[in-house]
Amino acid sequence: MEVDNQIEVTAGEGDGPVNALDIALRKALSRFYPAVEQIRLTDYKVRVLDGKAATASKVRVLIESSDGMDSWSTVGVSSDVMEASWMALVDSFEYKLIKDIEKHFNKLV
Repeated sequence: MEVDNQIEVTAGEGDGPVNALDIALRKALSRFYPAVEQIRLTDYKVRVLDGKAATASKVRVLIESSDGMDSWSTVGVSSDVMEASWMALVDSFEYKLIKDIEKHFNKLV
């Protein structure tokens, strides 16, 4: 991952591949954005969008997250469940960081 021209390489081990992705992403970003440590994945759902396509079906991954004060949901869609999970997970982290920036600027106004 690259943030402000600095490359951060991490890995994560967890209870399954999505948990490992979450841990690795959190490790990579926490140095630059400490607020990501507050994010907790509270629910994870996978839905097949077109069952007739069998293993070529697209899936929708729904992730619900919380920082202890607010909750939000994000979605990823792909024919690859890991890619869809990654999309939803990244969106969850981005959402938290953007909301924190908005709260900061609203206090200044």
